[in-house]
Amino acid sequence: MSKLIPMACLALLGTAGHAWALPQSSDQATASVAEPTPTQTDKAVTGKQGARSGAVPAVPKIQQVTVSGARADDLDARRISTAAKMVFGREELERNGDTSVSEVLKRLPGVTIGGAPGRGGGGVRMRGMGNGYTQMLVNGERPPPGFSLESLSPDQVERIEVIRGPVAEHSTQAIAGTINIILREGYQQKDVQLRLADNIEQGRHGANVSLAMPGKSGALTWMMSGSLMQNRPHNESDTLNLSTRKDGTVERRQQIHDEGGGVFDGVFLSPRFSYKFANSDTLTFQPFFVANRSRNGADSLLDQPLGSVAPEYARQRSDSQSHSAFLRGFGNWLHRGEAGARLEVKFGFTGGRNDSDTVRNTYDAGGSALRRYLDSDASRDSGVNTGGKFSRPMGQGHLFAAGWDLEASKRRQQHVAAGDSAALFDDGGASLSADSRRVAMFVQDEWDVTPQFSTYLGLRWEGIRVTSEGGQNGAGAHVKNTSKVWSPVLHGVWRIPGHEKDQLRGSVTRSYKAPALNDLIAVPTISTYNDATRPDRTGNPNLKPELATGLDLAYEHYLGKSGLLSASGFVRNIDDLMRRQTVLATNGRWISTPINIGKARTSGIELEAKFPLTELWPAAPLVDIRSNYSRFWSRVDGIPGPNNRLDQQPKQTANLGLDYRAKGLPLTLGGSLNWTPETLVQTTVNETATTGTKRQFDVYGLWKLPANAQLRLSANNLDPRLYETARSLDTGSLVQSAATQARTYTQFGIRYEMKL
Repeated sequence: MSKLIPMACLALLGTAGHAWALPQSSDQATASVAEPTPTQTDKAVTGKQGARSGAVPAVPKIQQVTVSGARADDLDARRISTAAKMVFGREELERNGDTSVSEVLKRLPGVTIGGAPGRGGGGVRMRGMGNGYTQMLVNGERPPPGFSLESLSPDQVERIEVIRGPVAEHSTQAIAGTINIILREGYQQKDVQLRLADNIEQGRHGANVSLAMPGKSGALTWMMSGSLMQNRPHNESDTLNLSTRKDGTVERRQQIHDEGGGVFDGVFLSPRFSYKFANSDTLTFQPFFVANRSRNGADSLLDQPLGSVAPEYARQRSDSQSHSAFLRGFGNWLHRGEAGARLEVKFGFTGGRNDSDTVRNTYDAGGSALRRYLDSDASRDSGVNTGGKFSRPMGQGHLFAAGWDLEASKRRQQHVAAGDSAALFDDGGASLSADSRRVAMFVQDEWDVTPQFSTYLGLRWEGIRVTSEGGQNGAGAHVKNTSKVWSPVLHGVWRIPGHEKDQLRGSVTRSYKAPALNDLIAVPTISTYNDATRPDRTGNPNLKPELATGLDLAYEHYLGKSGLLSASGFVRNIDDLMRRQTVLATNGRWISTPINIGKARTSGIELEAKFPLTELWPAAPLVDIRSNYSRFWSRVDGIPGPNNRLDQQPKQTANLGLDYRAKGLPLTLGGSLNWTPETLVQTTVNETATTGTKRQFDVYGLWKLPANAQLRLSANNLDPRLYETARSLDTGSLVQSAATQARTYTQFGIRYEMKL
C-alpha cells in the first residue's frame, strides 16, 4: 500500500483536469481458452512456469482448458513477457461497444489516433510519433495495402498486443512500437454469438450485425464469423486561405465551406480452421475478407472577398464512388519434436483491388458551368509470403529460436483523367507498376538466468528491394531502391527479490522506418488548385530508411489480481530522418518531395495506473479506475526551434476513466475522456503545421439480461467540438496559410448481444 498511493497519485495527477480513460471492469467471465499459437515473446503462463522449473513441456492430451478471469490472464501475459508488452483481451474490446478497432486503440496507454474525433483516418501512433513509426500487424503479419482499421470490427478481434520495443521475430520497422491485432480464434468459443448494433449520428443510422459460429468434427475445429455494417457519415468544415505580405498586408483571402456525406457499406468475413493430426501436428488456416463500397457527394462554396486574381470557382460539386475488396490468408503448421522442440511454418497470400471514380463540376457566382473534372483510379495488389521458426529448450528456463521471412508483393495502379482534368496529365493518364521483395532472418534467445532475472537477446537482418516503373501512359523512368538493416535487440526484466509484485524492465534496441512505396515512386500526384499549401506531391527513389537506436526503462508494480502501476521512459536517436519539403519548381508549380534531412531525437515518460478502488479503500463502491499519462519531447537537427519536433508528435496525451458495478443489479456504468493538447510543429525551415486540441468524452451502460444476453447503450464524443488543423509556408515574399475547422458529432449507440 505504501507504493500504491504515491504512484497512483502520480499517474492521476498527470491526467487530472485533462482526460479520463475508460477502466476495465473486474467482472470475471469464464472463457474456454485453447493453447495459443506463440508469437515473438508470447509465452503461455504455464509454459513459462514450466520452463523455469526445468520441466520439458509435453504434448498435452487435452488442448482445451478453462481459465477464469480474463483480466488476470491479460496481466499475467504482460508480467511474464521478457519484452515490454501490453495485452488487451475481449473485456477491453467489448466494454464500450465501439464500432471500429481504432476507437479501442485511442484509450490504450501512449496510443493516439489522427484525424477528427469519431472519424479516424489519421493513422495510429504510439508515443506520439507520426505515420510509419508504428508497426501495425494482423495475426503477426502486415495487412494488405489499403486495409483500414475503420473497416475492422472489435467483434472480429481476440486480443490486441502493444509491444513497446522491437523483437527479432517480427519486422523491426517499429521505431515507436508494434500493435499486433489477433483475430478471433475458433476454439476459444463454444456458443453461437449474435450481436446487433445501431449507431445514430445526427439522426443518421449505422447498423452492424455480426455472427460467430464455432464447430467441431473429429480433429477439425472451426469458427465461422463475419459482420455486415453500414455507416452514413456527414462532414462539414470551413477553411480560411490567406496570402500575407511581410509587412502584414493580406494580399488574398479565401473562405471555403465544404459539406457532404454519403453511405459506406462493408462486409467482413474471418473463418478459422484448425486440424490436429494423429502425431499432434496442428494445421491452422485463417483467411479474412473485407469488401467496402462507398458513395459520396459534397459541395464546396468559395468566397474570395480579397484578391487580385479571380477565384478558381464559386461552387464545386463532387460526386464519387469507390469499391474495394481485400482477401488475405494466414496459415500455420506446427510440429512438436522431441525434448520440447517446435517447428512452425507459416504461409499466406494477399490480394486486393480498389476502384474509384470522381466527377467534379465547378460553377461561377452566377451558376454558369466552368470546368468539369473526371478522374478514375484503379489499383491491384497481390502478394505471397512464407516464414517459419524453429525453437528448442536449451536447459532450464532457456529457449533458443531461429527463423526466416520471405515476402513478395506487386502493385499495379492506373489513373485516367478525362474532360478538363486531362490537361493535368500528358494524354490524360498516369500509371505505375511496383514490385517489392522482402527477405529476413532472425535468431533469438530467451533465458531465465535466475528466478529474478530474465533476458531476451535477438538479432534480425532484413532486406527490402522496391522496383517500379511509372509516368504518363506508363512511360516513366525505372526506379530501384534497396535497403538492408541489421537490428540487434536486447530486453531484460528483473523481479525485485522480496517484492514479488515489483519488477524493472530495460531494453536496448535497433529499429528502422522504411520509405513508403508512394514516397519512392516519382509519379506525381497533381493538385488541381496548386499553391504552396496545396502542392503537387511526388516521390524520391533515393530515399534511405531512418535508423533508430533506442533505450527503454520501466518499473511495474502489480496489485492484487487485476491492478497495475507502471512508470516508463524511452529515448530514440534517429538517423536519416525523412521529411517532406515544399518548393517552387521551374514550371511554376509548387511540389512536395520527401528527403532525408539528418538526425533527430525523441524521448518521453509514460505513467499508467489501473486498479479497483477497493485497493485504496476497502469499503469503497465497486469502481475500477484506469488512467495513463504520456509526456513527449523531440528535437530535429537543422530546423530552428522551439517547435522543431517530430512531425505530428504532441507534447502530451492522457486518458482517465472508471467503471461502476451496481450492487444487487446486473448493471455496469462507465465513462472515459481522451485528451491530446494542441500541437505546433516546425516541419521545415519555412513550414509549420498545427493540430488543435482533441477531447473526446464517452459513456456507456451495460445491462445483463437473462438467457445469456445483454444490452449496451453508449454515447461517444458527448461534448463535440471543432477539430482544427492549419499549415503555413513562408515563400519569401509571401506567407501562405490554410486553417481548417471541421465539425464533430455525438454518436449514440445501442447494441444487443446474445449467446445461442
